[in-house]
Amino acid sequence: MSNVGFVHLHLHSQYSLLDGAIRIKDLVPHIKEQGMTSVAVTDHGNMYATIDFYRTARKSDIKPIIGCEAYIAGPKGRKDRSTRECTHLVLLAKDNEGYKNLNYLISMGFMEGFYYHPRIDKELLRRHAKGLFGLSACLGGVVTKPFLKEGLDKAVEEAKEYKEIFAPGHFFLELQDNGYPEQKPANEALIEIGRSCDIPLVATADAHYLRPEDSAAHEVLICIQQGRSLREFRERGQQHSDHLYVKSAEEMWTALGKLVPDAVANTVRIADACNVE
Repeated sequence: MSNVGFVHLHLHSQYSLLDGAIRIKDLVPHIKEQGMTSVAVTDHGNMYATIDFYRTARKSDIKPIIGCEAYIAGPKGRKDRSTRECTHLVLLAKDNEGYKNLNYLISMGFMEGFYYHPRIDKELLRRHAKGLFGLSACLGGVVTKPFLKEGLDKAVEEAKEYKEIFAPGHFFLELQDNGYPEQKPANEALIEIGRSCDIPLVATADAHYLRPEDSAAHEVLICIQQGRSLREFRERGQQHSDHLYVKSAEEMWTALGKLVPDAVANTVRIADACNVE
């Protein structure tokens, strides 16, 4: 066990509609019980939880980190309607300027980029990245998805571009332990890219529900989202993970800290740097 702490920087509340199953009123006491002093909420494409989350966390002396898992449109940009293909990028507000930029980006996602999802693009992000941390997200993320679809060279290209978009030291490659078989080779590739491109790593749980025993209920929620029965969901070969809960620091250290200690330690460094009032 390491003496480094851990902060959840990729987490979905009930406001990640029909995907997140974590209620704010349950999240904050749970974080406190685990001995953590801060937590981020990064709902899919929206910031609906922000006020409730901020006030609830502050009342319990937990630092709220304001974020969003944004949808990034393809090469043709946010105004293109020819494809719904997109990738994910976690954005965290470092300061009040970052919070304003995050508000603007997500608003433009709805106003200019909405096509199945509220999407932004690299062009918009370049103009409003100040005061933001960027995390490369999940298997559908801005670096991992290109790696899985097109290989290492394409992933390196994307990683370098996002490194340039954000301020120095503000873009991180996101390692996860989520139970999906694709994640292990993805983590190996991200570690290699981090070393070769001098991009820091960060560990996340991509939490969608509070406790391990909530996994079955979350699977039902996903079925409702897709309009399928549990049998149809499973017969189509779709996977549901029982790893997407709010893990303890000890669990995160065991899963990822032994492999890359800096990835766990960086969660605390990012959290310490985020101060939105």
